[in-house]
Amino acid sequence: MPTKLNRRSFIQKASLAGAALTVPGTVKSVSKEKVSGTPVVFSSKPKLKIRLGFIGTGLRGQNHLGAALLRDDCEITAIADPDPRMLGDALKMIEKNGAKKPKVYGDHTHQYEELVADKNVDAVVISTPWQWHTQQAVAAMKAGKYVAMEVCGGFSLDECWQLVNVQEETGTPLMFLENVCYRRDVMAVMQMVREGLFGELIHLEGGYQHDLRGVKFNDGLTPYNSGVEFGEKAFSEAKWRTKHSIHRNGDLYPTHGIGPVAMMIDINRGNRFVSLTSTASKARGLHEYIVNHPTGGPEHPNARVRFQLGDVVTTVIKTSNGETVLLSHDTGLPRPYSLGFRVQGTNGIWMDVHKSLHLAGKTEGHSWEEAQAWLDKYDHPLWQRYGSDASAAGHGGMDFFVFHHFIESAKRGAQPEIDVYDAATWLAITPLSEASIATGSSPQAFPDFTRGRWTERKPDFAFGNDY
Repeated sequence: MPTKLNRRSFIQKASLAGAALTVPGTVKSVSKEKVSGTPVVFSSKPKLKIRLGFIGTGLRGQNHLGAALLRDDCEITAIADPDPRMLGDALKMIEKNGAKKPKVYGDHTHQYEELVADKNVDAVVISTPWQWHTQQAVAAMKAGKYVAMEVCGGFSLDECWQLVNVQEETGTPLMFLENVCYRRDVMAVMQMVREGLFGELIHLEGGYQHDLRGVKFNDGLTPYNSGVEFGEKAFSEAKWRTKHSIHRNGDLYPTHGIGPVAMMIDINRGNRFVSLTSTASKARGLHEYIVNHPTGGPEHPNARVRFQLGDVVTTVIKTSNGETVLLSHDTGLPRPYSLGFRVQGTNGIWMDVHKSLHLAGKTEGHSWEEAQAWLDKYDHPLWQRYGSDASAAGHGGMDFFVFHHFIESAKRGAQPEIDVYDAATWLAITPLSEASIATGSSPQAFPDFTRGRWTERKPDFAFGNDY
């Protein structure tokens, strides 16, 4: 059985930190109101181990499964997935790690309903195709299961309100698994923001700028650039993700870009998004990929598909406190990967695309300076404490932090620092951007999912060593 990242000593120090947690807004116990006949109660006494159910065991679900298998405070008691290939791969992972075989729910797409009703499950991890996230999260919250929901873009504002309303009715916590909030450079810049190095923040940028053509067209023969297939003939995300590009035009995947900058400007915690406008370019990239790929060509059936998603979608958001935020969605053209972060205030600017910054009075003249020395100086305490544990985790270590916070919060029954209000607000960018583009880039008003409580809620993301 693989070594568990020195888990004994690690979990001891993590549990001690969790026991002393004093994060603003944390609740130690939640509503006892009955929902569908089921009492939802979280004890104020922390659990030593969380029994996990996994809904969705595709490639992303397997990432989280791997993280759970490395911890001795997690027990995988159930998994649900109607895809026999992915389900089989997940079971092989569990067997290889010497863990007990979980209860398997793999007969049909709605069998997750049986998983959330399973008394041997304390919390669920949802890593399914986007259109399933909300209904599965709602079912889990109503069943009293602590929820970790993977990121995506929303389909409607009603969907966002469903998440908020059910969470408030049941008191069951939901954590939105936005891992980029925990990226090492992003957290260091957040430290610099909080210490005033950039002055008063004025403008921020982020986005999802990632050539996904090999993901959107994939027959499973090789991980990337393997073909021009999507839908039932395809592999993994290409089975479902590409279809969104046919029928929708908006920022379909906003949360990697918006999550970190939202935390820097205290959205839902003294600040809020007020409105947005979105503009889409023409759509050419996916068609050109099909026509020019060796397995495609002008006569390939998919060459006749008309994609609605603009190759570059640009969204500008206005906040209550006066900042502007620019988001870019760019997944259908050849380009290097970048989330395009920019943080700019009255005293300086940081841009991740060329890893540079400028700070008035601290860097030379009007020139750019390499950012790394500053990022090292302001390295976040969580990375200083857990960096060695995170080094083996996915996406440069940030997967470790997002999963670790979910587990520690679930053990305490505490509201997570990326909560349902963040989920609803960030998910809402997608339907609002679609509405803006459809109406000539007209402004769209953001709902206030906190119902006015944003004026009283305090910043609580990643303060000190409270893990």
